[in-house]
Amino acid sequence: MKVSEILQVKGSILYTISPDQPLADAANTMAEKDIGSLVVMEFGDLVGMLTFREVLRALHENQGNVGGGTVRKHMEDHPITVTPDTDVNEVRRIMLEKHARYLPVMNAKTILGVISFYDVARAVLEAQSFENRMLKAYIRDWPAEAEQTSD
Repeated sequence: MKVSEILQVKGSILYTISPDQPLADAANTMAEKDIGSLVVMEFGDLVGMLTFREVLRALHENQGNVGGGTVRKHMEDHPITVTPDTDVNEVRRIMLEKHARYLPVMNAKTILGVISFYDVARAVLEAQSFENRMLKAYIRDWPAEAEQTSD
């Protein structure tokens, strides 16, 4: 399974923010949309990712307040990316090794979407469930052994 297949199922909604917007605006957007990440775009280019992890760090640093900083101050400015052709097993490895819950999907300099740990887990579970159903159907329809006749 490839990343492109996950994106087809997930859809193409992409939430973005400018790096110069206040972190409070980003946190409000994430809460209102019930999302865990925002793609940080500047002049049409991906310049970073902001996830709930960075928002929580800011809350911790500011004793429970988001503070007056901008997205740029708190964002991950070198996010790990994948391509539509990346295999899902490679994505799983990257997410586990790098502790990344969200990965932007890039085709050259064009962002196609973001896949989350949840998206990958759901896709793998659905693929395994489909394979399991196919195997059960195959076993259920197993041809009976031909009776041997003796001459």
